[in-house]
Amino acid sequence: MPHLNMLESASAALVVVDVQEKMLAAIGSDAPDETVNRILRLIAAAAVFDLPVLATEQYPRGLGSTDPRIAKALNDAALRFEKATMSCWRDEPFRQALQATDREQIILCGIETHVCIQQTALDLIRVDYQVFVPADAVASRFERDKSPAIDRMRAAGAQITSAEAVLFELIERCDHPRFKDVLKLVK
Repeated sequence: MPHLNMLESASAALVVVDVQEKMLAAIGSDAPDETVNRILRLIAAAAVFDLPVLATEQYPRGLGSTDPRIAKALNDAALRFEKATMSCWRDEPFRQALQATDREQIILCGIETHVCIQQTALDLIRVDYQVFVPADAVASRFERDKSPAIDRMRAAGAQITSAEAVLFELIERCDHPRFKDVLKLVK
């Protein structure tokens, strides 16, 4: 069983939720470009550590496609899902794919914090996943929605962290063969 409070690369998967053009344009809780940059770091770290990556789009016909920077970073390695549910877990193809990864620790990033991120986190916790939410890699239209969602997820058992903390938990040691790769991501 993985550590209850810290990420372990052999147990982790990254889920990138709904970083779509129209939704990103409406973000006000955080600077959209900074949020995207942190998500890009998490995607790059997933490649360094060979983590499974699942990415979703919420109703792309109405909300647009994934931001081009994110789409390029995801490349062919990520499993992608179009969904109508707010919680990723409630989308059958996503749920089956996540279960097939056999990973117990889920890093959630994307938008919106108080809708799809929160509902996914609460569902994952309910079914015994360990959920890690880098607060600087999630965003909402309004801060008044983001802050209570972060509090609620923490109270439910999610580990609230930062994108940089995720990177250093995954690397674990300064003598790790990929340590320099991680350092490049934080500089």
